[in-house]
Amino acid sequence: MTGDHEILELLTKAVEDGDEEAAARVASEAVAAGVDPQRAILRGLVPGMAELGRLYEEGACFVPELLVGAEALYAGLDVLRPLISVSAEESRGNGVVVIGAVQGDVHDIGKNLVKMMLEVAGFDVHDLGRDVEMERFIEESKRLDADLLCLSALMTTTMVAMKDYMARFQEELPRTKIIIGGAPLSQHLADQWGADGYGENAMEAARVAERLVGVSG
Repeated sequence: MTGDHEILELLTKAVEDGDEEAAARVASEAVAAGVDPQRAILRGLVPGMAELGRLYEEGACFVPELLVGAEALYAGLDVLRPLISVSAEESRGNGVVVIGAVQGDVHDIGKNLVKMMLEVAGFDVHDLGRDVEMERFIEESKRLDADLLCLSALMTTTMVAMKDYMARFQEELPRTKIIIGGAPLSQHLADQWGADGYGENAMEAARVAERLVGVSG
């Protein structure tokens, strides 16, 4: 009988290979083997997509591979999501997230991975896309009464907008926690600028988000 660890590895491989059929089949095997559906998603499917994102950023894979990987991930999600316990589903009410890549930054692969992980973890995610004006982040966060605002930048020339607007965010969005992420950023900069959290990668960003809104992992 296939063990839990092996099932999780097979789910990861199915996403990395972009194999929808395998992702759905192994997801069903996970259910039959008694693997917790949320664990199968977060420790099986999601790491496969995270690995593709890492390879993309290193130039080792390309957009078509990311797209087929995402299709495989969603094939697995279609099997597992309906089986997540009611209590886990109710966690959607624990966090409203506004996310986007900051003004001038058209890179959104990392942001899309974070969005996917947050959705899988049960957050209500509102994606503003890429090249988003900083004022729009404020407007949408106010309109949605957002718990979290996630800002992404992949260039040093665009990340400075986060620093310049941090005081405005804190003044106009007093209850909204700010998470920043992207290749040129770091925990040190997050601390220096006054952000509430920093995600080194998509999985870490989701963990930070859960911690900031008080969702137990």
